[in-house]
Amino acid sequence: MPMNSKERFSNRVATYVKYRPSYPKEGIDYLYGTVGFRHNSEIADIGAGTGIFSGLLLERGSLVTAVEPNAAMRVAAENALGDEANFRIIEGSAEMTGLPDNSVDFVVCAQAFHWFDHAAAQTEFRRILKPGGTAALIWNSRLTHGSAFLEDYEHLLHLFGTDYAQVNHKNVSSEIFSSFFKNGSYHEAKFANRQIFDFDGLTGRLLSSSYSPQAGNPLYEPMMKELRNLFDCNQQDGKVFFDYDTEVYWGEV
Repeated sequence: MPMNSKERFSNRVATYVKYRPSYPKEGIDYLYGTVGFRHNSEIADIGAGTGIFSGLLLERGSLVTAVEPNAAMRVAAENALGDEANFRIIEGSAEMTGLPDNSVDFVVCAQAFHWFDHAAAQTEFRRILKPGGTAALIWNSRLTHGSAFLEDYEHLLHLFGTDYAQVNHKNVSSEIFSSFFKNGSYHEAKFANRQIFDFDGLTGRLLSSSYSPQAGNPLYEPMMKELRNLFDCNQQDGKVFFDYDTEVYWGEV
Protein backbone atom coordinates (compact mmCIF):
# COMPACT_ATOMS: atom_id res chain seq x y z
CA MET A 1 0.00 0.00 0.00
CA PRO A 2 1.44 3.43 -0.88
CA MET A 3 2.56 5.45 2.11
CA ASN A 4 0.45 8.42 3.16
CA SER A 5 2.31 11.39 1.67
CA LYS A 6 1.98 13.27 4.96
CA GLU A 7 3.97 10.56 6.76
CA ARG A 8 6.59 9.76 4.12
CA PHE A 9 9.35 11.78 5.79
CA SER A 10 8.67 10.98 9.46
CA ASN A 11 11.73 8.75 9.78
CA ARG A 12 13.98 10.97 7.64
CA VAL A 13 13.73 14.29 9.43
CA ALA A 14 17.34 14.40 10.68
CA THR A 15 18.80 13.73 7.23
CA TYR A 16 16.29 16.13 5.66
CA VAL A 17 17.38 18.96 7.97
CA LYS A 18 21.08 18.28 7.41
CA TYR A 19 21.29 17.48 3.71
CA ARG A 20 18.44 19.10 1.80
CA PRO A 21 19.40 22.26 -0.11
CA SER A 22 18.39 25.76 0.80
CA TYR A 23 17.32 28.23 -1.90
CA PRO A 24 19.51 30.77 -3.71
CA LYS A 25 19.55 34.42 -2.73
CA GLU A 26 18.66 35.40 -6.29
CA GLY A 27 15.42 33.46 -6.02
CA ILE A 28 14.46 35.09 -2.74
CA ASP A 29 15.36 38.51 -4.18
CA TYR A 30 13.00 37.73 -7.05
CA LEU A 31 10.14 37.03 -4.65
CA TYR A 32 10.78 40.29 -2.80
CA GLY A 33 11.24 42.27 -6.00
CA THR A 34 9.28 41.04 -8.99
CA VAL A 35 6.62 38.99 -7.16
CA GLY A 36 6.00 41.67 -4.55
CA PHE A 37 6.74 40.09 -1.17
CA ARG A 38 7.41 42.70 1.54
CA HIS A 39 9.12 42.74 4.91
CA ASN A 40 5.76 42.86 6.71
CA SER A 41 3.81 40.56 4.39
CA GLU A 42 1.64 37.87 5.95
CA ILE A 43 2.84 34.66 4.30
CA ALA A 44 1.54 31.12 4.70
CA ASP A 45 4.24 28.52 4.05
CA ILE A 46 2.18 25.46 3.15
CA GLY A 47 3.85 22.08 3.54
CA ALA A 48 6.61 23.91 5.40
CA GLY A 49 8.44 20.74 6.41
CA THR A 50 11.42 21.46 8.64
CA GLY A 51 11.19 25.21 8.01
CA ILE A 52 13.94 25.64 5.41
CA PHE A 53 11.96 28.14 3.34
CA SER A 54 10.21 29.76 6.30
CA GLY A 55 13.61 30.75 7.66
CA LEU A 56 14.49 32.62 4.46
CA LEU A 57 11.21 34.56 4.63
CA LEU A 58 11.81 35.44 8.27
CA GLU A 59 15.25 36.82 7.37
CA ARG A 60 13.45 39.37 5.17
CA GLY A 61 11.14 40.42 8.01
CA SER A 62 7.94 38.77 6.79
CA LEU A 63 5.32 37.33 9.14
CA VAL A 64 5.27 33.59 8.53
CA THR A 65 2.67 31.01 9.42
CA ALA A 66 4.03 27.57 8.62
CA VAL A 67 1.45 24.86 7.95
CA GLU A 68 2.70 21.28 8.16
CA PRO A 69 0.80 17.99 8.67
CA ASN A 70 3.80 15.90 9.76
CA ALA A 71 4.43 16.02 13.51
CA ALA A 72 8.14 15.16 13.33
CA MET A 73 8.77 17.89 10.79
CA ARG A 74 6.81 20.43 12.84
CA VAL A 75 9.05 19.67 15.81
CA ALA A 76 12.14 20.22 13.65
CA ALA A 77 10.79 23.55 12.37
CA GLU A 78 9.87 24.63 15.90
CA ASN A 79 13.35 23.75 17.13
CA ALA A 80 14.93 25.78 14.33
CA LEU A 81 12.65 28.81 14.25
CA GLY A 82 10.54 28.80 17.41
CA ASP A 83 12.41 31.76 18.92
CA GLU A 84 11.54 33.99 15.96
CA ALA A 85 8.88 36.54 16.92
CA ASN A 86 7.38 36.57 13.41
CA PHE A 87 7.02 32.80 13.18
CA ARG A 88 4.32 30.37 14.16
CA ILE A 89 3.68 26.82 13.03
CA ILE A 90 0.38 24.98 13.05
CA GLU A 91 -0.84 21.52 12.21
CA GLY A 92 -2.70 21.55 8.94
CA SER A 93 -2.52 20.63 5.27
CA ALA A 94 -2.79 22.33 1.90
CA GLU A 95 -6.34 21.07 1.64
CA MET A 96 -7.31 22.17 5.17
CA THR A 97 -4.91 24.78 6.57
CA GLY A 98 -6.98 25.89 9.54
CA LEU A 99 -6.27 29.55 8.67
CA PRO A 100 -9.00 32.20 8.61
CA ASP A 101 -10.61 33.49 5.42
CA ASN A 102 -8.70 36.29 3.62
CA SER A 103 -5.89 36.19 6.16
CA VAL A 104 -2.64 36.06 4.15
CA ASP A 105 -1.01 38.16 1.42
CA PHE A 106 0.92 35.27 -0.11
CA VAL A 107 1.03 31.50 -0.10
CA VAL A 108 4.31 29.72 -0.73
CA CYS A 109 4.79 26.00 -1.31
CA ALA A 110 8.46 25.02 -1.40
CA GLN A 111 9.21 21.45 -2.51
CA ALA A 112 5.66 20.49 -1.57
CA PHE A 113 2.97 21.17 -4.19
CA HIS A 114 3.43 17.81 -5.95
CA TRP A 115 2.16 16.09 -2.78
CA PHE A 116 -1.11 18.06 -2.70
CA ASP A 117 -4.61 17.41 -3.97
CA HIS A 118 -4.38 20.26 -6.46
CA ALA A 119 -8.08 21.04 -6.76
CA ALA A 120 -8.66 21.00 -3.00
CA ALA A 121 -5.54 23.11 -2.43
CA GLN A 122 -6.72 25.63 -5.00
CA THR A 123 -10.05 26.00 -3.19
CA GLU A 124 -8.29 26.39 0.16
CA PHE A 125 -5.73 28.90 -1.09
CA ARG A 126 -8.48 31.02 -2.62
CA ARG A 127 -10.20 31.03 0.75
CA ILE A 128 -7.20 32.07 2.86
CA LEU A 129 -5.63 34.59 0.45
CA LYS A 130 -6.62 38.23 0.62
CA PRO A 131 -8.18 39.60 -2.60
CA GLY A 132 -5.48 39.78 -5.25
CA GLY A 133 -3.20 37.56 -3.21
CA THR A 134 -0.55 35.46 -4.90
CA ALA A 135 0.67 31.89 -4.61
CA ALA A 136 4.26 30.90 -5.40
CA LEU A 137 5.15 27.26 -6.06
CA ILE A 138 8.87 26.60 -5.68
CA TRP A 139 11.13 23.64 -6.28
CA ASN A 140 14.79 22.86 -6.21
CA SER A 141 14.69 20.75 -9.36
CA ARG A 142 17.72 18.46 -9.43
CA LEU A 143 19.38 18.43 -12.82
CA THR A 144 19.51 14.99 -14.41
CA HIS A 145 21.80 15.85 -17.32
CA GLY A 146 24.88 17.93 -17.88
CA SER A 147 27.50 15.80 -16.17
CA ALA A 148 28.31 12.11 -15.85
CA PHE A 149 27.60 12.31 -12.12
CA LEU A 150 24.12 13.81 -12.54
CA GLU A 151 23.20 11.22 -15.15
CA ASP A 152 24.60 8.33 -13.10
CA TYR A 153 22.71 9.49 -9.99
CA GLU A 154 19.44 9.67 -11.90
CA HIS A 155 20.03 6.15 -13.17
CA LEU A 156 20.63 4.97 -9.58
CA LEU A 157 17.26 6.42 -8.48
CA HIS A 158 15.40 4.68 -11.29
CA LEU A 159 17.19 1.44 -10.46
CA PHE A 160 16.67 1.43 -6.68
CA GLY A 161 14.02 4.05 -5.81
CA THR A 162 10.93 2.43 -4.37
CA ASP A 163 8.43 4.67 -6.20
CA TYR A 164 10.66 7.37 -7.67
CA ALA A 165 8.88 7.64 -11.02
CA GLN A 166 5.50 8.07 -9.32
CA VAL A 167 6.42 10.78 -6.82
CA ASN A 168 8.96 12.77 -8.84
CA HIS A 169 7.83 16.40 -8.73
CA LYS A 170 8.68 16.75 -12.42
CA ASN A 171 5.34 15.01 -12.95
CA VAL A 172 3.71 18.40 -12.26
CA SER A 173 3.01 19.69 -15.76
CA SER A 174 2.22 23.02 -17.37
CA GLU A 175 -1.37 21.78 -17.73
CA ILE A 176 -1.61 21.40 -13.96
CA PHE A 177 -0.22 24.91 -13.44
CA SER A 178 -2.67 26.32 -15.99
CA SER A 179 -5.62 24.74 -14.22
CA PHE A 180 -4.36 25.83 -10.80
CA PHE A 181 -3.65 29.52 -11.42
CA LYS A 182 -6.42 32.02 -12.13
CA ASN A 183 -7.43 32.15 -15.81
CA GLY A 184 -4.54 29.80 -16.58
CA SER A 185 -2.12 32.70 -16.19
CA TYR A 186 1.14 32.35 -14.30
CA HIS A 187 4.76 33.49 -14.38
CA GLU A 188 7.89 31.42 -14.03
CA ALA A 189 11.57 31.95 -13.33
CA LYS A 190 14.65 29.78 -12.75
CA PHE A 191 17.80 30.25 -10.71
CA ALA A 192 20.94 28.15 -10.43
CA ASN A 193 21.59 26.31 -7.16
CA ARG A 194 24.31 23.85 -6.11
CA GLN A 195 25.32 21.59 -3.25
CA ILE A 196 28.85 20.17 -2.94
CA PHE A 197 29.13 16.81 -1.18
CA ASP A 198 31.76 14.42 0.05
CA PHE A 199 30.66 10.79 0.16
CA ASP A 200 29.03 11.08 3.59
CA GLY A 201 27.09 14.12 2.42
CA LEU A 202 26.00 12.38 -0.77
CA THR A 203 24.82 9.41 1.30
CA GLY A 204 22.81 11.72 3.56
CA ARG A 205 21.27 13.49 0.58
CA LEU A 206 20.19 10.18 -0.95
CA LEU A 207 18.71 8.89 2.31
CA SER A 208 16.75 12.12 2.83
CA SER A 209 14.60 11.19 -0.18
CA SER A 210 11.36 9.40 0.62
CA TYR A 211 11.81 6.89 -2.19
CA SER A 212 15.31 5.69 -1.19
CA PRO A 213 15.36 2.23 0.45
CA GLN A 214 16.46 2.28 4.08
CA ALA A 215 18.64 -0.13 6.04
CA GLY A 216 16.89 -3.49 6.25
CA ASN A 217 15.40 -3.21 2.79
CA PRO A 218 16.99 -5.81 0.44
CA LEU A 219 17.75 -3.01 -2.02
CA TYR A 220 19.66 -0.92 0.53
CA GLU A 221 23.06 -2.63 0.42
CA PRO A 222 23.17 -2.90 -3.42
CA MET A 223 22.14 0.77 -3.64
CA MET A 224 24.89 1.87 -1.27
CA LYS A 225 27.48 -0.18 -3.16
CA GLU A 226 26.40 1.47 -6.40
CA LEU A 227 26.48 4.92 -4.74
CA ARG A 228 30.07 4.31 -3.61
CA ASN A 229 31.06 3.27 -7.12
CA LEU A 230 29.24 6.26 -8.61
CA PHE A 231 31.05 8.63 -6.23
CA ASP A 232 34.48 7.12 -6.83
CA CYS A 233 34.06 7.38 -10.60
CA ASN A 234 32.90 11.01 -10.55
CA GLN A 235 34.51 12.72 -7.57
CA GLN A 236 36.86 15.65 -8.01
CA ASP A 237 39.16 16.20 -5.04
CA GLY A 238 36.76 14.12 -2.95
CA LYS A 239 33.66 16.09 -3.93
CA VAL A 240 30.72 15.83 -6.31
CA PHE A 241 28.47 18.64 -7.52
CA PHE A 242 24.73 18.33 -6.99
CA ASP A 243 23.16 20.92 -9.29
CA TYR A 244 19.61 22.26 -9.37
CA ASP A 245 17.39 24.73 -11.13
CA THR A 246 15.38 26.53 -8.47
CA GLU A 247 12.03 26.94 -10.22
CA VAL A 248 9.40 29.52 -9.23
CA TYR A 249 5.84 29.48 -10.59
CA TRP A 250 3.56 32.24 -9.35
CA GLY A 251 0.30 34.05 -9.94
CA GLU A 252 -3.18 34.59 -8.57
CA VAL A 253 -5.14 31.46 -7.76
